[in-house]
Amino acid sequence: MTKQLPYNIVLVEPEIPPNTGSIARLCGATNSVLHLVRPLGFSTDDKHLKRAGLDYWRFVEIKYWDTFDQFLAAQAESKLFFFTTKIATSYTKARFSPGDFLIFGRETKGLPEEILHLYHDRCYTLPMVNPNIRSLNLAMTAGIVLYEALRQATEKQADG
Repeated sequence: MTKQLPYNIVLVEPEIPPNTGSIARLCGATNSVLHLVRPLGFSTDDKHLKRAGLDYWRFVEIKYWDTFDQFLAAQAESKLFFFTTKIATSYTKARFSPGDFLIFGRETKGLPEEILHLYHDRCYTLPMVNPNIRSLNLAMTAGIVLYEALRQATEKQADG
């Protein structure tokens, strides 16, 4: 039996330590790789970051990137999926495969507009019924999307 490639969660310039800590814990629980693109809005020694990840940090594979351009240049475009509130296409329309990169922007600004324009056909959102709510929490969004990707992989294995 061949080992399945891990999914990858990419946080571009994350700002809120508890979100990153929670996502690190999510990555540990699912054997996903966490990619952090600098600059970070906190120190990785931050007590809130550590508390959110609890004692699971040693079980998380984390890769650091100095710039988003550096990260993008190192990946196959077909493996990239971008998430934003600025598009109408639901994440349920995406077809994920192990090894994919699920990319999320800063909590306050999201992904850069030029990235959303360049990769418009690879951008997805989590639909919200209430128009008064601008967005979901980053950690919650990452969890929803990652578990959809894992569900699709499990379904493919069952069918294959």
